[in-house]
Amino acid sequence: MRIIQAVNAFQLTAAMKAAIDLRVFTAIGEGRLTAEAIAEYCQTSPKGMRVLCDFLVVHEFLSKDGLRYGLAPDAAAFLDRNSPTYLGGIVNFQLGDVQRKAYEDLVPVIRKGGTVLNEASGTMSKADPMWEEFARSMMSAVMPGAEAIVTLVNARSGVPMKVLDLAAGHGLFGITIAQHNPNATVYAVDWPSVLEIAREHALSAGVEERWNGIKGNAFDVEFGQDYDVVLLTNFLHHFSSDMIEPLLRKVHGAMKPDGVVVTLEFVPNEDRVTPRDVAAFAMVMLAMTAEGDAYPFSEYEAMFRNAGFQQNELRRIEGHRQAIILSRR
Repeated sequence: MRIIQAVNAFQLTAAMKAAIDLRVFTAIGEGRLTAEAIAEYCQTSPKGMRVLCDFLVVHEFLSKDGLRYGLAPDAAAFLDRNSPTYLGGIVNFQLGDVQRKAYEDLVPVIRKGGTVLNEASGTMSKADPMWEEFARSMMSAVMPGAEAIVTLVNARSGVPMKVLDLAAGHGLFGITIAQHNPNATVYAVDWPSVLEIAREHALSAGVEERWNGIKGNAFDVEFGQDYDVVLLTNFLHHFSSDMIEPLLRKVHGAMKPDGVVVTLEFVPNEDRVTPRDVAAFAMVMLAMTAEGDAYPFSEYEAMFRNAGFQQNELRRIEGHRQAIILSRR
């Protein structure tokens, strides 16, 4: 019964977090296939490991043949730390203390119409360390979007390109453009502690000489002029349209006449309930931000038009929950 499944969903969440923290999927990927062998590797009791692994078999993240466990294809690809597409790191962000607290009691949140965290500032508090965790944990999860942006802005052409990466976080979007275009220079805006993590990623990617940090809040800091590309990735959904439009006008004034704004977002259909996993993001914003939302394209288009962008085009990314909006004057 789906009602019971929904009520008990927290059990699977907790089991998945435990399995990732203990490196269960990695142990099995390395050939430790019995509960005893996995328990020895993960330093747990054999009984505890048996129950956990059987629970994950029930939920089809593991397989079982006699006493031997195996990885489901998606678990092998995304939960084994030895996999190049490992996504387990996002657990530290998605199941952090702030996120879990946001959902402890949704009644006051729903009554208010916004978060009750951090005196109603939610996750946009400057001092919130969760954004450092985000910058360290989310790299592999956003790679499909980053590669799609590279294609849409024609970065591989090698044309000189001045890129503004607003609320850069991990910095991957601007860094990926710089990796594909040796003539691209990136200016990343974020809070100082987050920028240091992005700088580490730029160094690791070999583009640090063309990567520049601008410390501060995107709404307040001066970020210069004459940008060919402005990146607004996973940022606008945190705010109301009344806050977004002034920022977009500021961006409009910082661009070259033929420049493009690339917005990566969760964009539900106009009915706000499809696609299901995209539309559900609105609840995340309700629980964790003061005024954020998952806006349909019509609302984003209105915001951009009001800010001076007359050409706005929605592009869906195949196999990816998020969409890209391309905006030009």
